[in-house]
Amino acid sequence: MRRCSWVSNDKIYIDYHDNEWGVEVHDDRLLFEYLILEGAQAGLSWITILKKRENYRIAFDNFDAEKIAKYDNDKVNELLNNKGIVRSERKIKATIKNAKAYLKIKKEFKSFDEYIWQFVGGKQIKNSWKSLKEVPTKTEESKQMSKDLKKRGFKFVGPTICYAYMQAVGMVNDHVVDCFRHNEI
Repeated sequence: MRRCSWVSNDKIYIDYHDNEWGVEVHDDRLLFEYLILEGAQAGLSWITILKKRENYRIAFDNFDAEKIAKYDNDKVNELLNNKGIVRSERKIKATIKNAKAYLKIKKEFKSFDEYIWQFVGGKQIKNSWKSLKEVPTKTEESKQMSKDLKKRGFKFVGPTICYAYMQAVGMVNDHVVDCFRHNEI
């Protein structure tokens, strides 16, 4: 069975690749979770975040944006002392800010799903890369998404982070053509 070459032998990475990466996500809470985790990953490896994902779910109230938007300085300090997550004050405060911005988008649009999927015209972009070297780190769509998210108050949403997010939530299918998941998704 062939997989994308970025997948290591780590079971958590294999499970993520085989079951999640590139699969369309339309659940608002899960879309928010992925956006926060992609931002937390900035400057780190994705495997680091995957290994901490369950800790993030516990620490951030299962990514309940209503609760996160109400976090105060005491909660920030509690999170800064939580060894199960990335203890970056900037990233923790960005998560709170992003929760507030996310809730505003949900009020403006029917759902976060409707808002975020507009950047790909509501349907998955299916690429046909032959090798990992061909896969871009950002695209015009991710640049537009980044610009709009930033305008709406989001942090840690640069074009590269947005493209990784688009890959994660299935807005693009970037499994290489000889990967078994390419045609399954």
